Amino acid sequence: MPSGRPVFAQIMDCIPSYEFTKLVERYHGNYRTRTFTCWDQFLCMSFAQLSARESLRDIVACLTAQPRKLYHLGIRGTVARTNLARANATRDWRIYADLAAHLIATARPLYEGDDEFLAKLDGTVYALDSTTVDLCLPLFPWAQFRQQKAAVKLHTLLDLQGPIPTVVQITPGRVHDVNILDQLLPEPGAYYIMDRGYIDYERLYTLHQAAAFFVIRAKKNLQFRRLYSRPVEKATGLRCDQTVALTGVTAQSDYPAYLRRVKVYDAKHQRHLVFLTNNFRVEAHTIATLYRYRWQVELFFKWIKQHLRIQSFYGTSTNAVKTQIWIAVCAYVVIAIIKKTYHIQASLYTILQILSVTLFEKVSIKQLLTDVNDANERVDLHNQLKLFNF
Repeated sequence: MPSGRPVFAQIMDCIPSYEFTKLVERYHGNYRTRTFTCWDQFLCMSFAQLSARESLRDIVACLTAQPRKLYHLGIRGTVARTNLARANATRDWRIYADLAAHLIATARPLYEGDDEFLAKLDGTVYALDSTTVDLCLPLFPWAQFRQQKAAVKLHTLLDLQGPIPTVVQITPGRVHDVNILDQLLPEPGAYYIMDRGYIDYERLYTLHQAAAFFVIRAKKNLQFRRLYSRPVEKATGLRCDQTVALTGVTAQSDYPAYLRRVKVYDAKHQRHLVFLTNNFRVEAHTIATLYRYRWQVELFFKWIKQHLRIQSFYGTSTNAVKTQIWIAVCAYVVIAIIKKTYHIQASLYTILQILSVTLFEKVSIKQLLTDVNDANERVDLHNQLKLFNF
């Protein structure tokens, strides 16, 4: 990328213009639009995500502070609060949802084989979970969660190799987590790692029939009959590895096949964990390790809530909220693509922080982020404590 262009314009080069144009035409995004197109809207909202803007006025103030540079950023329309608010409220959010899906399809192959443990497995490993974003009920009445509280839920299927979100469903807070299983298209041979909130034996049997594997934490009131026990090495924390049949009133009819029950002792928290799976081929220790990987989806939620703008919203309508969330997902995936494209060793957080303060600078992204790699190699502080090991 040429160094004579602003950093923000170079970041937006990751967005395929031809694909974006097709999506705008598909959903009639620029219908009766004169000065502020969907592309202008996307650039302004992406700028807000990358630079951590707090409100529409904040976005407009920062962009209009340097009006001569807007053309070089790619923004051709008139940047005004009313234009941006109207665009978020009326232009179809599916434009940005489909754009995110296209970017995800681009990013996933870049991360294949990064984790040796996951790469040894035959299928892709996914973690399924949801996070709740609290809202004000008088402002967001369509997102009612409880009697005096509103919220939206982000149901996310995370490819653990990246981690890259492959499926994101945005629903009102009262929608139960397990309902998302009805909207998944099971991938044969893939592993789906879930917490016990997703226990629904009829839906799990649908995964089983689709030749997909699941690893899920069992509830304490699990009713079963042991059919066979395999030997385990208790020094590794394993306590049992059993083949079981469900004996609950409805469970045995909802899931008529056999299940594998693996019990592990967590010495750190001094508790026993019980997992259920329909995979009888891998070792019991692998089942426990797979469930430990589920924590990456929690880290993903924590990352996007802390570093992207999905906690407070620029608009109150359903369309505005979904538009903002999907553009935030696009920003996350674009950063992940840049990291792999330029072979940057720094974390996504470091890359985002560097880009956020250099969006108007005319310097090559490659040079900007490569200098960070060189600095990290030169600085070796043995007495500096590490907050995270990844």
